[in-house]
This record gives sequence, C-alpha cells and structure tokens, in this order.
Amino acid sequence: MLEIRDLTLSYPNGVAALRGVSLTIPRGLFGLLGPNGAGKSSLMRILATLQPAGSGMVTFDGADIFADPVAHRRRLGYLPQDFGVYPGMSALALLDHFAVLKGMGNAAARRQAVEEQLVRTNLWDDRRRAVSSYSGGMRQRFGIAQALLARPSLVVVDEPTAGLDPEERHRFHNLLAEIGEEVVVILSTHIVEDVRQLCSRLAIISRGEVVAEGTPGALVAGLEGRVWSATGSRREIDLLALLAPVLSMQWFAGKLAIRVLADRAPSPRFSPAVPDLSDAYFAALNLGGGV
Repeated sequence: MLEIRDLTLSYPNGVAALRGVSLTIPRGLFGLLGPNGAGKSSLMRILATLQPAGSGMVTFDGADIFADPVAHRRRLGYLPQDFGVYPGMSALALLDHFAVLKGMGNAAARRQAVEEQLVRTNLWDDRRRAVSSYSGGMRQRFGIAQALLARPSLVVVDEPTAGLDPEERHRFHNLLAEIGEEVVVILSTHIVEDVRQLCSRLAIISRGEVVAEGTPGALVAGLEGRVWSATGSRREIDLLALLAPVLSMQWFAGKLAIRVLADRAPSPRFSPAVPDLSDAYFAALNLGGGV
C-alpha cells in the first residue's frame, strides 16, 4: 500500500505544484485524473524519487521512500510521459541495457526477464527492430516492458495513452489491467475514459490539490438527479449557460449540447440526463469539488 501524507511542492518561480496532497492507494489500478498543469507529473516524479518534495511523507508498504530511494527504486517501475531511446538500438539490446542498469547482473536471468516482457507486451516479433523506428503505441508498450523488468511492486505510468490510436489504446488498457491484478499501479492521465474503463478508485487533482476521491460509482452517484442537458444553436446555448453551472458543452449531430448541474431543471428547455464520470470530473474541477 502507498501512503501519501500532506505532500507539498513549490518551484523557485513561486508556482505551488502540490498543496497538501494526501492519498491512500491499495493494490490495483488507481487513477490520478486532472488537466495538464494540475500537478500530476510533479507527483509522479516525487513518487519515483526523481524530485524531492517540499514537505510531507510518502511510505510504501510501511517504508519511507525518501529514507532509502535506491531501495525504493528497486521495487518501482516507472513510465514517464516522455522518454528517449538510443537511435538504432534494438528493443532486445535496449531492454538488456535497462536490465543491467536495474541491477540484474546474472546474464541468464536477465535474458529470461527481457524475453518475458517482450512477449508480454506483444513486441517479440519486432524485438530486433530499432525502438526509434517504433510507432507511438509500440514505444509505449516498450516503456511498460522496461518498467516491468525487475518485477516491481509499484508501477507508475504518466499519460500512457495520449496520442495512441484506438487499437493501441485498447491493447494498452488490457496490459495495464493485467498488471493491476498483481501490484499497485498508478495511472496518471487527463483522459476520463481511461480511468472509467480501468480504475476501481481514483482521485481528481486540480491546481495541486485533491478535489475529489473515491470509486467511479460513488462519484457519479453524487450527481444523481442533478445533471440536465439541452441542445440548440450557439446563441441559444450561450443564453442557457447563464442559468446554471455548466459541466460541459460539445457539438453533437450538428447541434451544440450543454450539460449543467442544478437541483431542478433551470428552464423547460432542459431534460434530465444520466450522470457519468465526465460530469463528476468537470463538477470537481469547475465547481470546487461540487460532487
């Protein structure tokens, strides 16, 4: 179990990236959901001991991760938002290189671990290709392969599906779900659908603070009977948006659709809508945790 208590971080320019973040994260897939700039990547780097916190404590299975960062990294698999590769180096050779860096000195055990992860991430047939020639989805799968090399008990993935096509995204979802059956996996993303499909628990972070936390079902249930929708022209929707707090607006079938949060219909133009996790997300972000 990962315990985060009162974590803060401020940058030299005065920006407060984290403001007293506290979370308890058990085994399984945990979603950290928030917009770009919310503080997610700063938190991920702290959990990977790549960046010191301003204050606060993080323990994993009772051990302070800051007291012995080297020991913590032996139990960690980390896939950052962006990672570089050596040009021209094959997946097989590069994974072996990463395995050496992770302290896997025995050649036979290292080869077995490398081959196992190449098979697991469906890269075996492309193992001799240069990773620099891989598609975006293949590179993300390679990133997961290197993160899993030393059989970590904590896996942190930062925006892993951004830019992937639907097929690669579906494949990546299945891989993360499989990993989440064994260890603690933190999925940091701004994509609501990723969290809805994968995570049994989540936290929503905005401006460095946790503004909502719980199961997807509980967060959505808090909006039952309070979400209303209407469609119309741009001018009509702009007028309707003045009547209640807006959750979202988007074009659908040539018309603009609006969803608002209110205890009763703001006008006869509105119909009751079934709330979903996107509504809970936007309510937490825009209405001060109004879920």
